[in-house]
Amino acid sequence: MLFLYACASPHRMTTAERLEMYRANSGEPIRGFRLTGSVWGWRALGNNALTVWPRNNEGFLLELAGPCIDLQSATSIDLTSRTNIVSPFDSVIPRNAVGSVRRGTPCRIRTIRPINTRVIVEQKSDMGDVEVLPRDPKEPNDPEGVVQ
Repeated sequence: MLFLYACASPHRMTTAERLEMYRANSGEPIRGFRLTGSVWGWRALGNNALTVWPRNNEGFLLELAGPCIDLQSATSIDLTSRTNIVSPFDSVIPRNAVGSVRRGTPCRIRTIRPINTRVIVEQKSDMGDVEVLPRDPKEPNDPEGVVQ
């Protein structure tokens, strides 16, 4: 009986599988995306990539210029932007704890690709756990020039 339960449980994708799935379901690189207000959700995909969801129906795959050591352990992120347009050469800044003043080292964005959200939603049942980590609404806004 235990064996049947184990076989019936859904397969949880590894971080590498998840990253490849997002790469396969993302468009060509773009110059940037508009971000007004808070990020709806995000997910680290190892130390070199993450998904960012400005709205629940719009997501982007951000691949970084190099390893972002604090990304996988971050509880929230900041995105740098001067004009509410996040673009390559802006940065992701991991945060260690909700409401914490301490931030990780900025990690430069190399490419931004729009995610085909329709395909992702259809595949969600195969993904195991939830894809998007919502931002804590209690966390205060950050100083000007940083979009959360």
